[in-house]
Amino acid sequence: MTTRFRLLAGGVGAILLLSACMGGTTDDGEDSAAGYDPNATVELTWWTGQTEEAEKVAEGLAAEYHAAHPNVTIKTSPGAPTTDDLLTKLSAGFAGGSYPDISYAYGNWAGDLGASGKTQDLTSYVQDPSFGWTEMPEAARTVATADGKVIGIPALVDNLALIYNKSIFDRAGVDYPTDDWTWEQFREAARKLTDPATKTYGTAYSVSGSEDTTWHLWPLLWQNGGKILDGTKPAFNSDAGVTALETLRQMAVDDKSMYLDQTDEKYHPLFNSGRVAMILTGPWALLEIKEAKLSYGVSNLPGVNGDHQTVSGPDLWVLFDHDDANRAGAARDFVKWLTSAQTDAKWNLKVGNLPLRSTEQSTPEFAAYVKEYPGGQKFFDNLTNAKQARPTVPGYEVLSRNVGDAIASVLQGRATAKDALDAAAKKSADAVVN
Repeated sequence: MTTRFRLLAGGVGAILLLSACMGGTTDDGEDSAAGYDPNATVELTWWTGQTEEAEKVAEGLAAEYHAAHPNVTIKTSPGAPTTDDLLTKLSAGFAGGSYPDISYAYGNWAGDLGASGKTQDLTSYVQDPSFGWTEMPEAARTVATADGKVIGIPALVDNLALIYNKSIFDRAGVDYPTDDWTWEQFREAARKLTDPATKTYGTAYSVSGSEDTTWHLWPLLWQNGGKILDGTKPAFNSDAGVTALETLRQMAVDDKSMYLDQTDEKYHPLFNSGRVAMILTGPWALLEIKEAKLSYGVSNLPGVNGDHQTVSGPDLWVLFDHDDANRAGAARDFVKWLTSAQTDAKWNLKVGNLPLRSTEQSTPEFAAYVKEYPGGQKFFDNLTNAKQARPTVPGYEVLSRNVGDAIASVLQGRATAKDALDAAAKKSADAVVN
């Protein structure tokens, strides 16, 4: 489960607005917190990007930190109506000189935020042994790094795995998925589980063209030996990319075993109501599945030649520079505390997300999480299969939309995998280079 908003519409427009606001301000290479006085009176602004329930938890944590550090006051708010709107708010704030000290940010914004010249450089700070940087998943640490500089701290980690409805498998007499399943086995099971008479589908996929469409392709690309970028050149249209997309096309077009969701919003409810047998999704889905009282299981993604790589969608707490060492230093100390194993148990585990740190696996809070959300342990273990990260380059949002549109056209039978990916690569070239 995730309690943040996952409304991905409008990302490209926001990136273009951000790009327009970048000129004139550059990182001077100095430590934003040089000369920080921990006893100085400071007021921080924290945009949490959270829904109402999680926002209340955040407010409680801000109050707890203030009680231990009376000189630091933290003004907490969601920052925008949805998390997606935060990027627009930030870009406008950069232009007007009014932006927070700390903001939630989707990981795929990192490149553009890093290029704004407004972020702190935390590279040296996180290397202090007391921070425990390596306790966080490698993919999350990579996403927090833009142009070689750490600009934020992971706020949320997740990954994609296969969740399946045991009852549908039992009715069809199909064996449950295993961690060593291939995509051929997944396809065959989806075909057998599809029943037009009851309008039951073997699996589902978003064809909205959003990042939800795009990031589901990346594990197949990586498993087939492909890359998203070769330097700053799109490389997803390689033979590996074509093979990956063709794997999905066969289920959607040839087998008609894949429900195609035009909105991102329907395939989870259809799974929860017993109309879809298997979905590729993350731990945020577990709460609603539990509430639906489904008999379900979780396994690794299907793989290619034993490679079961997944994709992680880590989000960040990005720290911004206001030319005030005390604000910069206090923001660092607060986020270090917020993402510590002790506090994260009150934050991510409290709202149903995976823990940020490997050391949290031994905590009572994690044991309670696994008990409350069966399959949570599998998602935690699956973080080791998140071996690569989405690029943190300016222009990724444009690339994502182009790839998403290509996937949608192929799965709906309007184009071949090669033609669609070649066209997407051509359209994306300028965005990622510039």
